[in-house]
Amino acid sequence: MNNTTSTISILGSGWLGLPLAKSLQQDGQKIRLSTRSLEKAKQLSEQNLKSYVVDIEKELTNVPDFLQADTLIINITSKQLSGYQALLNEIENSPIQHVLFISSTSVYGNDQGLCKESDSLTQETNLRCIEKLFTDSPNFECSVIRFAGLIGPKRHPGRFFTNGKSIKDGHAKVNLIHQLDCIKLIKTVIKQGAWGEIFNGCADNHPSKSAYYSTMAKSLGYPEPSCQFSDNAVSKVVCNEKVKAQLNYQFIFPDIYKVTC
Repeated sequence: MNNTTSTISILGSGWLGLPLAKSLQQDGQKIRLSTRSLEKAKQLSEQNLKSYVVDIEKELTNVPDFLQADTLIINITSKQLSGYQALLNEIENSPIQHVLFISSTSVYGNDQGLCKESDSLTQETNLRCIEKLFTDSPNFECSVIRFAGLIGPKRHPGRFFTNGKSIKDGHAKVNLIHQLDCIKLIKTVIKQGAWGEIFNGCADNHPSKSAYYSTMAKSLGYPEPSCQFSDNAVSKVVCNEKVKAQLNYQFIFPDIYKVTC
């Protein structure tokens, strides 16, 4: 990006994709945005966003036009390997030079302890196979961002365990990131041209689930959620040191107790 105008296609226009598209467009980038329904595409067009109907789990009819861009951000929840393979074939026959794949810290095992990008993953999950489809391609440069649990607008952590829901593993550590940091981190990777990398996206602190969600529920006036505790608590803690050291990234919400949603 480097302060020049480029065309960026964003696959997925949901909770993260739509505000990301608007933010990049405000920065002067040309944006192409996908959705799976014609009705949603019309709504996006009314918001001055160039929209395309694309569903990788169906026939990829609109993809060649959608992929007329320099950079593709893949930000969808599908886990269908064959759909991603079909998408990859289309990308390799397009002008796309860079792919940013939005992944999840669920690729790390629950008992892995401190999770770093350089770790060898003990389990070859479906998501890890999808990541490798894109990182292994010689036809473009690809980076992966593995986001922790997402919080922000309409996802206030104080509401996660309302309506009688209980916390299943109260001693387990919390790994979360705010929507604004997701957007800023994506833009930072693109701006710095940090390709061929894997990055974790997660806030600094990792309180226990019982302590954190109880505090956040009470901050909204909700009753403290009930808690279950396991003798073998999940040990997973997502490390964010790489983005801070390599990208000089400064979190908007490093402290998940101080989030605004």
